[in-house]
Amino acid sequence: MKRFVVVSAGLSVPSSTRLLGDRLAARAAEAAGAGTEVEVIELRDLAVPIAHAFTSGFPDRALSAAFGAVTRADGLIVVTPVFSASYSGLFKSFFDALSASDAEALAGKPVLVAATGGSARHSLVLDHALRPLFAYLKAVVVPTGVYAASEDWGAPGLDARIDRAAGELAALATGLGGDRPAVPEVVPFEQRLAALRPAG
Repeated sequence: MKRFVVVSAGLSVPSSTRLLGDRLAARAAEAAGAGTEVEVIELRDLAVPIAHAFTSGFPDRALSAAFGAVTRADGLIVVTPVFSASYSGLFKSFFDALSASDAEALAGKPVLVAATGGSARHSLVLDHALRPLFAYLKAVVVPTGVYAASEDWGAPGLDARIDRAAGELAALATGLGGDRPAVPEVVPFEQRLAALRPAG
């Protein structure tokens, strides 16, 4: 049985950020097969615990539970509203606190990146902000990210991107079998060079 976790940094209720996360999760669960579970983490409910984790150095019970859900997930769907052409501070703070708690929490984990904004001009946030962040955290970012501007809701193009990205996440999660991939052996450069020299 697979488990997907949605991390939503939307602030309003209702939230287009949460709506995008829900739609991605529904399609990913459908693609992964029967019995797939989905859990949603609303970061606005954890804003105070996240701040306290930075000042005290320790996550409280609610934040620890969120960290545990993320760590145990077979795949993550992360969704942020765009602020100042990047991810929100709350979104970044959550993953900073997670990394401080466990630097390997996302290593090898499939992650689908998504964002919402008022204008299509901010769609590059997926490539210039979200992908580098999760690459740094050693996650495996699916090829298709999903950005939804205000005018995208109800447009057929958004549905197609959701289907493609969710399918890629499900395929990665299923392929990994819930396990982190083995870390390849590091061969020193001198040893590789010596192997190329002719014998004798």
